[in-house]
Amino acid sequence: MRVVKVNEDAIENILSDLLKRSPNHYDEYQQSVDEIVENVKKNGDQAVFDYTERFDGAKIDKDNILVTEEEIQEAYEQVDDALIEVIRKAIRNIRDYHAKQRQNSWFESREDGVMLGQKIMPMESCGVYVPGGKAVYPSSVLMNIIPAHVAGVKNIIMTTPPGKDGKVTPNTLVAAKEAGADKIYKVGGAQAIAALAFGTESIPKVDKIVGPGNIFVALAKKAVYGNVSIDSIAGPSEILVLADETANPRYVAADLLSQAEHDEMASAILVTTSETLAEQVTKEIDGFLKQLSRKEIMEKSLEAFGYILIAKDMKEAVDVANAVASEHLEIMTANPFDVMTRIKNAGAIFIGAYSCEPLGDYFAGPNHVLPTNGTAKFFSPLSVDDFIKKSSIVYYSREALEPVHKDIEFFANQEELTAHANSMKVRFEEKEG
Repeated sequence: MRVVKVNEDAIENILSDLLKRSPNHYDEYQQSVDEIVENVKKNGDQAVFDYTERFDGAKIDKDNILVTEEEIQEAYEQVDDALIEVIRKAIRNIRDYHAKQRQNSWFESREDGVMLGQKIMPMESCGVYVPGGKAVYPSSVLMNIIPAHVAGVKNIIMTTPPGKDGKVTPNTLVAAKEAGADKIYKVGGAQAIAALAFGTESIPKVDKIVGPGNIFVALAKKAVYGNVSIDSIAGPSEILVLADETANPRYVAADLLSQAEHDEMASAILVTTSETLAEQVTKEIDGFLKQLSRKEIMEKSLEAFGYILIAKDMKEAVDVANAVASEHLEIMTANPFDVMTRIKNAGAIFIGAYSCEPLGDYFAGPNHVLPTNGTAKFFSPLSVDDFIKKSSIVYYSREALEPVHKDIEFFANQEELTAHANSMKVRFEEKEG
């Protein structure tokens, strides 16, 4: 990892490096993705089947694209009972946390004959994309399905790529069943996103698509946005640890590597006021790399996007953290709650030595689908809010409208929208006549 003293130029260069990881910087893939999306939109199932055979090596057709109850039961037989129990514990925590996010419709009546309000309704359907291939993440299944379920979405449709044998990974199926998926289809990649966005003979069109994926999935979500809603166009994972001289260097090193192991594009940053801690963390990282299984991935990640930043004081360190706006932010300082109050931009904040990032990934309850690439400055974690829609309610009686109608007519005429003004005027023309 590069050790850099904090200054304006250094931060600007680091932010520039990090932003290169954004899907918005992979235009060379966009044409290929657009072709896939258009083909699925035009040819439906047949395009989906062709791409699944081409990219996943699996022969899928209308008779086997939908995962059956028998396949789900077979998956339960293959998954360790201990894992199923942990999944159920995690589900309880995730559901309890998201239940507190539910909103209720509200209405306000006034004595002058006005009633205003807001009607809260769940979306009718959503699509949850779950990656396959190199890594299997049942935790992501839970984090995407449960908030939709809590929100009251009636049809939760999941898609995930099959293996060459035409089957879905057992851990993924069990997690989906436990979380509350209604249907699971064997399709991945950009073709799955297009199928969910436009519908095919087998796969229903949905109102919103959520879930992580590779660059092709991210760009496909970008391409279909507007036809459906999406959660975000997520980039590679990232962590920033904010630490002072009181931090345990072994904990810090372990947590930095917990994100670096995701892929070569992941980012791990330590911002500290202690040069001694920086040296100790570097040694600990070297030691862990000799022990851990994804050594090559972590080394590439740290070489490209790993930094240790030395700040002159905690204020400067906090300023750096707010500038980076990391997906995951850990605070390991003498007064972590005080530091937390000064953090403005972060996807998720982990406070203290024992609140490590994997706690949030798997178990604590808050969602682990978080804004990346600095978008925590204006985006939030996935939540129940992502699966609801709001309608404004307006009611005025004649008695309530009469004293204000001329004000509204005047306003409309000032904008030269005479039909707007007339819509108001006709309601009182008898009186004026």
